[in-house]
Amino acid sequence: MSDNTQIAQREPGAVTRQDGAEARRRATLTPSVDIIEDLHKVTLWADLLGVSGDKLEVKVHDGSLTIDAESVVPVPANLQLGHTEVRAPYFSRTFTVSEDFDTSKVEASLKDGVLALTIPRREEAKPRRIEVSAG
Repeated sequence: MSDNTQIAQREPGAVTRQDGAEARRRATLTPSVDIIEDLHKVTLWADLLGVSGDKLEVKVHDGSLTIDAESVVPVPANLQLGHTEVRAPYFSRTFTVSEDFDTSKVEASLKDGVLALTIPRREEAKPRRIEVSAG
């Protein structure tokens, strides 16, 4: 077995950091999503383990819904890292939203690593009964 990991001597306490764009490019994950649609709305649940509300961005623009989130690997305050191979993943996913849905009324909540998004159907897109006059 061969491991090409190179270890360089560093000053005590020094930690090598990558810039944000490089870290995201290497560890971007597509979150798993469940989508349920009914006559009144569409609800989306996205698995975003380790993501807090301040590291989550949900955007709607030109018929696209985008979820961008960064998870955090908790490190105890009294622990000093010299080397780590665990990277906190960056999540990203984009969806096309039909014009039948009112993206100005999106509701979002994050609980226990699950993002729940609800987008109501526009009133004019909801099924309605048409009265027929007989005569």
